[in-house]
Amino acid sequence: MAGRYDKNPFDEEEVNPFADPAVRGKASGQSNYGGGAFYTTKSDTNSRLSPLPPEPAGFNYGHDATIDIPIDTSSGGRNFKDLQKKEKELQAKEAELRRREQEVKRKEDAAARAGIILEEKNWPPFCPIIHHDIANEIPIHLQKLQYTAFSTFLGLVLCLTWNVIAVTTAWIQGAGVKIWFLAIIYFIAGVPGAYVLWYRPLYRAFRKDSAMNFGWFFMFYMVHIGFCIIAAVAPPIFFKGKSFTGILSAIDVVGSHALAGIFYFVGFGIFCLEIVVSIWVLQQVYMYFRGSGRASQMRQEAARGAVRAAF
Repeated sequence: MAGRYDKNPFDEEEVNPFADPAVRGKASGQSNYGGGAFYTTKSDTNSRLSPLPPEPAGFNYGHDATIDIPIDTSSGGRNFKDLQKKEKELQAKEAELRRREQEVKRKEDAAARAGIILEEKNWPPFCPIIHHDIANEIPIHLQKLQYTAFSTFLGLVLCLTWNVIAVTTAWIQGAGVKIWFLAIIYFIAGVPGAYVLWYRPLYRAFRKDSAMNFGWFFMFYMVHIGFCIIAAVAPPIFFKGKSFTGILSAIDVVGSHALAGIFYFVGFGIFCLEIVVSIWVLQQVYMYFRGSGRASQMRQEAARGAVRAAF
């Protein structure tokens, strides 16, 4: 029972490093247990590993380290000369482009000072052919009427396109190829003719308030309405066969070719809608023309033109 409270030999001894060296040596050298001696080695007292040398703090994980790449001195000079030559060529091209840009800007400024308007082609968006900007060039109180007139132009394009489709169907079902050629001619001549003869003059008349452009519009827009009336009726006395999808042609075709007859009736309806909207546009433009006082101005210009022609 006497050795019951003896010290556990496996407990670690606390050694004060600032104590007496002799005592520290005895404490680290041996310990009594049960009348015997328990010896410890020097490596046991120095059991902790030495710390690793400090590393430089960085967050690039070694990617910022420089790598020496040997350069072939035999071809290095030639490559450097090629790079210098290309750089000089690029600089010369850049200077030429800058000079051209300045020249174009100078011409644009001169044209603007002279009152010449440079119109950029922006319609249709997928393939610009013409310049068309109602929102920025037409007065606000005339934009609705201009948009409606533009819808009649697009309506004519739709009428002539459907006319080609219907006549092509009739030709396939045995109506003859001559009417197909006539339908193609109507489309090729009608679409650009309508734009040049009456839509563009109306656009310029609203934009510049020109009485002469109003006169061109009235004359050729009435021709446009007459053309649509003839196409909607399709009398055989004016055109050979059934080249128009009018009511008479539709009645004649539907008996022998049902599908072509249906297409002809649809074309007749489109032409009728085009006529109604076109008459409304003509009436509204004429009311504006009379109300703005451009009628008297156009008569004066016509009188002056007649006098100049007489002399």
